[in-house]
Amino acid sequence: MNSKRLGKFQVSPIGIGCMNPSWIGGTGLDPVLRYESAIPAFHAAMDAGVNFFDTADIYAPTWDAFGHNEQLIAEALRTWSGTKEQKANIVIATKAGITRKPGEKWGRNASLDYLLRAAEASAGRLGVEKIQLWQHHRLDPSITFEEQFENVLALKERGIVDEIGVSNYDAKQLEIAVKLGGTPDQGGVVSIQNEFSPNYRYDLDVLDVCEKYGIAFLPWSPLGGSKSKGQVSGSSAFEEIGAKHSASPFAIALAWLMHRSETIIPIPGATRVESVLDCVSAIDLKLSQEDFEYLNANLPEQLPYSEELLPKPAHR
Repeated sequence: MNSKRLGKFQVSPIGIGCMNPSWIGGTGLDPVLRYESAIPAFHAAMDAGVNFFDTADIYAPTWDAFGHNEQLIAEALRTWSGTKEQKANIVIATKAGITRKPGEKWGRNASLDYLLRAAEASAGRLGVEKIQLWQHHRLDPSITFEEQFENVLALKERGIVDEIGVSNYDAKQLEIAVKLGGTPDQGGVVSIQNEFSPNYRYDLDVLDVCEKYGIAFLPWSPLGGSKSKGQVSGSSAFEEIGAKHSASPFAIALAWLMHRSETIIPIPGATRVESVLDCVSAIDLKLSQEDFEYLNANLPEQLPYSEELLPKPAHR
């Protein structure tokens, strides 16, 4: 399997987004399904050569189960049958910056004290001394952009994390982050995780910044998410190209993303072995330019603009 650069790491062209098994009703919550579906799905990905997994401290069914998903992926790695060398090659990214309190009250906190405590707690749940890739999950509108990103940089300066990334930043914010912290070659921002899929295509300017600096673009909900995934499977274009390549429309969607830019590393979520293997099959799909242009000309109707980037923090 070919690899792609993610900061100092070489990772598989497709990663796995780990949230779904830990979300409300997820397979990782049921004692039986945890070992019959959730963890076997992660093991299937590892067996297939996937070595990049994305989680976050917020991925949990309830506020008082904070960190559930980090513990789940740590257990999956610990119980995997791979060799010591294979396990050492697995890259786990996590995120922080969103808060959850009793009554499911959600908020954001990018203070230095909070981010330090969050990263240290994540490292403990993952069972590592240093987090390989830590990403700022959401911007805090109560703190200037520059101050909170300097707090992000402090995590690396203090040796808590190996590499830093960001999530849900717009193009201007990403440019400022690079100016403050540097490019991947300079030990700065190595990744950005924003929503992007065949039916959500607003961040093309962010993708331009990634290509300019060699930053990995990690699309979350690359298949449109559970609520709109059907727009891909119901798209005649993705069905048609899928039939041509004997592939599912979802595998074609992932191949479309990878064809669009070398910087893109999709992180589809999967809770079943069959879904994982279908996602991995996209790595070997080689769309022709004619296929790519046909898909572009027949994309699903675009979803409404997400409020994930709002409200925006002020600048100094």
